[in-house]
Order: sequence, then structure tokens, then C-alpha cells
Amino acid sequence: MSMFADIPVDVGVIYEGERIRWQDAQLEFGGPRVEHKFELVRVRNLDEVEDGKITIIGPDIKDLEKKSYPLGIYIEVAGKELDEEIEGVIERRIHEYVNYIEGVMHLNQRYDIWIRISRRSFEKGLNSLIYIGKVLQRLFKSELPIIEKIQITFITDPEKVKEKFKEAMETYERRDARARGLKDEEVDAFYGCTLCQSFAPTHVCVITPQRYSNCGAISWFDGRAAARVDPKGPIFRIDKGECIDPLKGEYAGVNQIVMSKSGGEIQRVWLYSAFGYPHTSCGCFEAVAFYIPEVDGFGIVHRGFTENTPIGLSFSTIADSTAGGRQVDGFHGISIEYMRSPKFLQADGGWERVVWVPSVILERVKEFIPKDLVDKVATEKDAKTVEELKQFLIARGHPVVKRWEARAAEEAAKAAIEEAKPAPPAIAASTPTAELTVPVSVGAGGFRLILKNVKIHAKRVRIVRVKEK
Repeated sequence: MSMFADIPVDVGVIYEGERIRWQDAQLEFGGPRVEHKFELVRVRNLDEVEDGKITIIGPDIKDLEKKSYPLGIYIEVAGKELDEEIEGVIERRIHEYVNYIEGVMHLNQRYDIWIRISRRSFEKGLNSLIYIGKVLQRLFKSELPIIEKIQITFITDPEKVKEKFKEAMETYERRDARARGLKDEEVDAFYGCTLCQSFAPTHVCVITPQRYSNCGAISWFDGRAAARVDPKGPIFRIDKGECIDPLKGEYAGVNQIVMSKSGGEIQRVWLYSAFGYPHTSCGCFEAVAFYIPEVDGFGIVHRGFTENTPIGLSFSTIADSTAGGRQVDGFHGISIEYMRSPKFLQADGGWERVVWVPSVILERVKEFIPKDLVDKVATEKDAKTVEELKQFLIARGHPVVKRWEARAAEEAAKAAIEEAKPAPPAIAASTPTAELTVPVSVGAGGFRLILKNVKIHAKRVRIVRVKEK
């Protein structure tokens, strides 16, 4: 008997990557229209978890109309081999397992989740979060046998979601802080993740102590724990191999694994640059760093930013240009935590090259920005167009302005050299030239016209075969 015989819709890997458009949806939880949403896993003692228990706090799917709603997914697990280090690993699997359900689309992670349920699956009977809870419980215990007990609470009551949201954010910050301080040079292995390949087939996320996963949900410690618990799973060890370029962050072992896991599509990766061979982007990234050629600097926009950036594009438009497992020069899917890293865009100038960031994100990471730069980075409050951005950067003396001056001086020097070059000698009359012979007919007779040193400009040329008489 199938473990999902009592679920009204099909469950399987075939549904991973399924996209549900709003016009086909019954409703959605989380997403950009909702402020408070999260998924959180906590490890408990065995006597604190009631195995198989599923609780819904607030209205269920069948009680809701077609709108966007807050949602908290709170999962408590217990097992003799479990510890806090595994929480983030289990949490990230929610994305994978929810996407196994026919007619359910799960995007992103942590405080950015976005779940849509299709009208068709709702009409088949998928009208309760209880069904989603059962699928999660069975898949977790089947795929990760170290989980001995699991209970799940779905929170849809807006006030209750808001209350629990605070605990979630504090937990994420505590996990992230644990990974800070460890350097990429101090470990002999990185970790890779292919959880997002259902949406981005050639994407391979490389997780290092100083470069979090793009989604912001998996640290180097999480990667190590996941590879230990499930060695054949989607999170795996990468032997660094030879360091080819420490500034750009290119490693022989990383190149080899990424080439293999991407089916040969991605040959090289520079971990600390948005140019050349930038790290691929999935679709679950928390933010995008995008190059602004007019100011020779980077803007950063996160998923929750609803306005247009100074280049006139929204997050969703920029994200569409970046996602899919591609390497796109000047566009770089990143996590918020990576912005706190000393390796952040290291090869491109780091924070000295960042010129525009939404105020909410700037506030979250400002402790990790050089103090003399914090007030020189523009936000949406300072600049809404490229021209306004230029004026702000000049007024504040942003380091990128010196790059403009250096480039202008270099171009002026080149122009002066070109101007000082002697003029090319005139072409002597004896210089051999091409000769064009054109037969011309006049009346019943004809003569041959020979053209030398002639430039011919023609709007149209017509070639006609003439039959010999």
C-alpha cells in the first residue's frame, strides 16, 4: 500500500518544478504581498514531541478565499542522534518535499516562503494543511531515519504568525552568527547543494564558511551536517583542490564538481566575483547584486523590495534575468549573510563598489560595512534614478567616484597619444589599384568603360544573365 494512499492528490518527484500561476491558484501563503511568513525546525527531547501530531492554529485552506495569507510552519523533531546543528538542514528539505505534492508550489525559504495551491488540486480534495503535514512527516522519517518523532504546527492566524516570527528570526540569526569567523582558507572542503535544480537545472550552489548558500538557509556547518546525515543526498562535500585564484575564489575541486553536477554546462566558477565566471543563480536567492555601468558600481535589491531600482527595473525583472542556473556577467544572486562576509564581491572591490542598497537591508548589514562607507551608499530614500544616484555619490565622496576620475584620465591620455601620432602618408599615384571593367551598350554598338581608383555606392545591384545570340 502506498504511504500516500490517503492523500487526495498524487505525490512524487515528477511535480518538482511545477509552476502555478495566480489565475490557476486557489490561494497562496506567504509571498511578496505578506509581511510575516516563516518555516522553522527545532530539535527537542524525545519526551517533548508527540509523533504524528499535526496542529492548525487559525483558519484552514477550505476556510479561506483566493488571497495571500501569512503562514508559519513550525516543525519539532526528536531523535537520539539529532542536535541543533541539523535544524537548518531539515528546514531546507521542506522546500523539496512540499514540491512533491501535485498542485503545490513552494518557493524560497526561512522568512521568504511562498506557497501556492492550485484550484485543480483543491477541487480534488487538497483542502487542508493536514494533508501537507502528513506528506512532510512521512517523507522526513523515510528519507532521514534519524528523525524518530516529528510534530508539525501550521499557523495561519495573523497575530500568532507575527508572535512566532520573532522566535524564527532570532533562531536564524543565532545559526548565522555561529558560522562567522571561520575562514575559507581554514577548511579543506566546501559543500554543494542541488536542491534547486528542479527549477534551475544547471545550478550548483557552492557553500563555504564565507559564502552562504544563495537562499541564505544553509551555512558551511549546515552543509557538513547534511552530508554526514545523508551522504547521497542533494547536499554534498566538495574537496577544494588547488586554489587557482585566491582573489576571485577559483578552486580546481569546485570547478570539477560543478562541471559534473551541472551536466557539463558550467565549466568554471569564481566565488567572489560577479564578472567572468560568476557563481550561478537559482531562483531562491535572497537578493541580487546588479552592475550599473553608468556609475561603474553595484546595486543590490532583495526579494521584499517592491519599488523599482535606479535602473528602472524591479526585483522580479532583475531576478528573471539572473535565475535559471546561468552565469550572467554583472548579475549575481546572493544571500543577505554573504553581504556580511569579508569575501563579499572581493574581486570586484567589495563594499567600495556597492553604490545602492534598499534601506531595510542596509540597516540589517551596516555593522559589517566599513564605517566610513555606510553613509556613502545610497538607498531608495536618496536616489530613484541613475542621475540622482550619480549626484549622491559625488556629494558623499563615494570611492567609486575616484574610479570615474581614473578612467577619465586614462581615456584622455589615450586620446592624446592618438592625436600625437603622425598622419598616415598619402597614397602614391603609382600604387597598384583594383581595376573594374564594365561593358556598356549604347544603341546598336557598344564600348568598354574602365574605372580606376573609384568608389562606387549602390542602393541596389541587379545581376541579369544575358543569353548569347
